[in-house]
Amino acid sequence: MKLDYKKTIYIGLAFFLICAFWQAYDNIIPKILTDKFGLSQTWSGAVMALDNILALFMLPLFGTLSDRTNTRLGRRTPYIIVGTIAAAVVFVSLAFVDNIQLSHLSELRGDNAASVLYNHEYKNTVKTPGGDAFDISSIFTEDEFTSITTDTYAAIKSDGTMVLYKNLDEAKKAEGVSNANGDGNTRLVNVYTEYVVPLRQAYASEVTKSNPWIFAFFIILLFIVLVSMSIFRSPAVALMPDATIKPLRSKANAIINLMGTCGAIIVLVLGIVFGTGKKENALMSYIAFFSVIAGIMLISLAVFLLKVRERRFVSEMQAESKKYGIEDDESDNESESGSKGGGEEKHRMTAPERRSLLLILASVVLWFFGYNAVISKYSVYAGAVLGLDYNLTLIIAQGAAVVSYLPVGIIASKIGRKKSILAGIVLLDISFFTASFLREGSPAILMNIMFALAGIGWATINVNSFPMVVELSRSSDVGKYTGFYYTASMAAQTLTPIISGVFLDMKMTSLFPYATIFVSLSFLTMLLVRHGDSRPGDVKPSLERFAEVD
Repeated sequence: MKLDYKKTIYIGLAFFLICAFWQAYDNIIPKILTDKFGLSQTWSGAVMALDNILALFMLPLFGTLSDRTNTRLGRRTPYIIVGTIAAAVVFVSLAFVDNIQLSHLSELRGDNAASVLYNHEYKNTVKTPGGDAFDISSIFTEDEFTSITTDTYAAIKSDGTMVLYKNLDEAKKAEGVSNANGDGNTRLVNVYTEYVVPLRQAYASEVTKSNPWIFAFFIILLFIVLVSMSIFRSPAVALMPDATIKPLRSKANAIINLMGTCGAIIVLVLGIVFGTGKKENALMSYIAFFSVIAGIMLISLAVFLLKVRERRFVSEMQAESKKYGIEDDESDNESESGSKGGGEEKHRMTAPERRSLLLILASVVLWFFGYNAVISKYSVYAGAVLGLDYNLTLIIAQGAAVVSYLPVGIIASKIGRKKSILAGIVLLDISFFTASFLREGSPAILMNIMFALAGIGWATINVNSFPMVVELSRSSDVGKYTGFYYTASMAAQTLTPIISGVFLDMKMTSLFPYATIFVSLSFLTMLLVRHGDSRPGDVKPSLERFAEVD
């Protein structure tokens, strides 16, 4: 029994392009919503939850539809073709609408941008990332404000007085403190993120309200691109278990996740090349960046279509399952023979299996509540709290995941999926808990280590959780169980951007404590799971099984 790595890599191209898209989407769309349209973190989170609301209904729908599809290309491939092409085209269109909004913010891109922000009469109260209301004219003179750069720091004394410095190092040296948290009497803040960014976003919000049609058009296109992605996400993921025998699915899923992570890393590297994470590029045009992402998606689709023969791959899996005596009910439901009812009764899920399935799905909800809050908000959090380029930190996390995917799949085949997942939850918990205490000026290496640890932990969870769900399915309804898995994850991802956004509007530093709590809860639910593990060592070729019976 041996996994066909080459075949699995080609199958993983579908997940590669999916993850490339979502990495770009999760990083850039929140920035467009807050920087260009001036939405609060709460409303930005609500928009970011839109794809997950759609997914609650559409992923199970298209998973089930693909189960029932029978074409020359197979069950899943037609959905992958249609969804990818539609998503790539509309994704680029989003950047053009973003450019229309950008044209209405032209005053903020010129040499007098600081003066425009300083002298503008704001209709609503403007707040710092920490939630403190301020009037900019009572803090700075216009000359002081226009001299602020992205590196400018202020030492804020306990009595409220403020001293400006060119950069953080100068501020620490002059104030005699070792980090931005200060010494209790003095607090160091990045003036640009503390005051300039909130003013710019408040200005953008007022522009949006005066031209709401641009935002409405943006949301319509966003809806279309999300529907397009929903069409093929479940079918693309279901293709791996379709073509892989049950005991090897953790290893295969490791390859699939490795492919997805590679797609995400490529997008993050492109983010560095295009400068999407730089503070000064908050009002940049994304047409070129989005076009490159769409190109990657379409090229990946072309290679997928050249190399993946879905119907042949599925037939090979069924033959191998029969060879090793692994239960596979495709023959029970086979060939439209009308025996479907008997197959359903024969393979009815037991009560303990159903309980384990629900506990696995509950665990999925909880760890996605924590993890997705970080992923969907980190591009904003990194600039506001840490003063870091989010691209580099996320590349480190993804790189750690890449290195760990294959070892994790091998380890899971030895110790089991459940134990592996529990270990991954502990790693994720440690990294998020530690990150809760890091601020701008904290050693960058420490945040990088924590994100590397988070990458390993998330890889360990991801490699094993989906196979545990489909382990409880039959070959004829893998798409439906894939839909169950994604319904659980999307339910969490629907709510967590909104809920975490509410907390971030109150206090930006609440992100990692919020994530830590939910990840910790997933450990408790996962402890109670009793079904879904499968080890290659437990399965022997069918002739050996008959010999043992004799």
